[in-house]
Amino acid sequence: MSLPSSSKIIIIGGGIVGCSTAYHLAQMGQEVLLLEKAALTSGSTWHAAGLVGQLRSNANITQLLGYSIDLYNRLEEETGLATGWKMNGGLRLACNEERWTEVKRQATTAHSFGLDMQLLTPKEAQDLWPLMDIGDVVGAAFLPTDGQASPSDITQALAKGARSKGARLVEHCPVSQIMTEKGKLVGVRTAQGDISCEKLVLCCGQWTRDLAATIGVTVPLVSVEHQYMISEPFGVPSDLPTLRDPDRLTYYKEEVGGLVMGGYEPNGIPWAQTGIPDPFDFQLLESNFDHFEQLVELALPRVPKLAEVGVKQLLNGPESFTPDGNFIIGEAPEMANVFVGAGFNAFGIAAGGGAGMALAEWVAKGAPPYDLWAADIRRFGRPHTDTDWVRTRTLEAYGKHYTMAWPSEEHQSGRPCRRSPLYETLKASGAVFGEKLGWERPNWFAEPGEDARDVYTFARPNWHDPVGREHKAAREAAVLFDQTSFAKYILTGPDAEAALQWIAANRVDRPVGSIIYTQMLNDKAGIECDLTCVRTGQDEYYIVTGTGYATHDFDWIRRTIPDGMNAQIVDVTSSNAVLSLFGPKARDILQAVTNDDVSNEAQPFGRAKKIGIAGCPVLAMRITYVGELGWELHLPTEYAQTVYDALHAAGAPHGLRNAGYRAIETLRLEKGYRAWSSDIGPDHTPDEAGLGWAVKMASNIPFKGREAVAHQREAGVKKIMATFTTGPDVILSGRETIYRDGKRCGWLSSAGFGHSIGKSIGMGYVRSTTPIDRDYVLSGSYELEVATVRVPAEVTLAPLYDPRMERVKC
Repeated sequence: MSLPSSSKIIIIGGGIVGCSTAYHLAQMGQEVLLLEKAALTSGSTWHAAGLVGQLRSNANITQLLGYSIDLYNRLEEETGLATGWKMNGGLRLACNEERWTEVKRQATTAHSFGLDMQLLTPKEAQDLWPLMDIGDVVGAAFLPTDGQASPSDITQALAKGARSKGARLVEHCPVSQIMTEKGKLVGVRTAQGDISCEKLVLCCGQWTRDLAATIGVTVPLVSVEHQYMISEPFGVPSDLPTLRDPDRLTYYKEEVGGLVMGGYEPNGIPWAQTGIPDPFDFQLLESNFDHFEQLVELALPRVPKLAEVGVKQLLNGPESFTPDGNFIIGEAPEMANVFVGAGFNAFGIAAGGGAGMALAEWVAKGAPPYDLWAADIRRFGRPHTDTDWVRTRTLEAYGKHYTMAWPSEEHQSGRPCRRSPLYETLKASGAVFGEKLGWERPNWFAEPGEDARDVYTFARPNWHDPVGREHKAAREAAVLFDQTSFAKYILTGPDAEAALQWIAANRVDRPVGSIIYTQMLNDKAGIECDLTCVRTGQDEYYIVTGTGYATHDFDWIRRTIPDGMNAQIVDVTSSNAVLSLFGPKARDILQAVTNDDVSNEAQPFGRAKKIGIAGCPVLAMRITYVGELGWELHLPTEYAQTVYDALHAAGAPHGLRNAGYRAIETLRLEKGYRAWSSDIGPDHTPDEAGLGWAVKMASNIPFKGREAVAHQREAGVKKIMATFTTGPDVILSGRETIYRDGKRCGWLSSAGFGHSIGKSIGMGYVRSTTPIDRDYVLSGSYELEVATVRVPAEVTLAPLYDPRMERVKC
């Protein structure tokens, strides 16, 4: 096939994700050319195990996997090609009480997201899967709509469907270079000639990282050996459900009358650390029986028959895995019009249909169909540019694939990586650290004699009382948080105000020294960013956002500055430390270390001013995320220890304590403060989230998303964020199902314990198919489903603590 000289969209990679993306783009009428270096499926698709499960901890990823199943259900009839798809259901076993608790919580999550997940007795599970021994089984869960597929057949069907709608798929055409000019994409180079394009989609599996790196795009994935065994046939029925046995780290599926058995060993083996051999097409690695033996030893007691049948093949195929176990999708922040769909962590077949749909919409329309933050390429940051660090973290994630998913569990590998100047001081003070985007952050502080480590459980954890201690100090005295990991930018230039006025939903044309809390909206009025801007000059704003959103928010602001405006954004995260001083004694402490006036008259809430502390120039921001009087103190990193020492010396008589991020969480829940990526995001508008007061609709100032806000205010909202409380013995962790008057109406987006009010707290949206209002929400009778048990709950739309903001503004 002769190559065209141009194509509007080029996809590199002919595995299931590339072919699915081509299929969906062609369905949308887009001009698309797919280039595959060898033959379709020749990378890792052809040797995938082919299990298709749906349930994930994120609602939208679950929805995406559900789309895959809907597509596979109709694909064979549409294309005339067999796909090997069968919806034979999926079983998940629990073999101890803690795993049974996890499974029951997963069942509640499934109910929240609209999936039919049934809890079974061991005997009921055995009736569905007669080959297993159930001597140690406590219970099981069954998802009837899970299934399995033939990866190669599904991919070929998608390819045929793409061609039938006009897509061109060219095999044996490797891309040798991505061509750019002045930092912009222009096309690709192949042995058969150059091809220009407007947009490029990299779906190259484990080859994606190195190819993307040639144009400065970071794709943090690494190759890991993944083995599974195929038995000789022994009469296994073709309708046998897939089986996951996480306590034994293994999975099973029927294949041609035999069984496939594989798993995720704790000591995964990295592959191709110095580069992938060329060629490597339709190839496998040498079987490693010694390494696989640990899984065989776990599997044989579960399926004793395997000891009696022959092994047809031990298949060892490398696949691409990521540091957090989620795939990578979206437009690269480093280069416009370059998209990525890779790193599928051995569930590419399950995700392939939905990922291709989402990626196609992203490419064609400039945005995904719904919030995919959990898989968004912009969730990564500076540590992920180092492949050695990525490999270390990824091997940990691989080994945890089937281990218990504890609430609040932290990764341990690759630490410490990024450290505040106060790291050693805080560690010596009993800090128990968590990690986000490489940053070490104090989660809580142990006192002498307490075990300074996390002990994970589904019950109240060992940090519950220490966090309560910090919470109490914030409400009654004062606490100091090290929030140096905040992402911090400067937006500057003659058009800084005009640019930010367009990007931000709130007004930014305020006097120098003003603090502006604002969302940044997409064209559907969805919340893309939730952050704070300080006007530090006529042509300058200092912008502060959450640690984990450093890449995402910087990219959003930079891309959304209108063409022709003279405004530049610079990341200054590493330049400034942040010490946050909160509590009713905060002013007394701050005034003791500065000669500047920090009274309410001199610096009211919502104002920032430069002050001096122990020789350090400090930007003191009168703002709070915990619902108490306080300041965020932003200062050059080299002064951090000096200012910290001065504050603690002045604070000792007032009961000042160090406090960590878990106390921030309990404090903000009592105040009803929203958190981006859980409570708010691109799928939620300010009016739905109760943040409409921060939108400048009363002005005539245009801003991105204004028309959508106006339309929604005319039509009404169909979901409203509310806060729910239950008794102190009910443990809420998020994703619990919300019932209104006995009918499912949503799920909790975040949850925890309110130490001031003595109750468990959850936040979530009350949803309806028709417009609703405050009275609708408050008039209902509510229950929460917690690990499949319904408990009564109270609802409120007001903060549970200090609803009049009197403590914050004093």
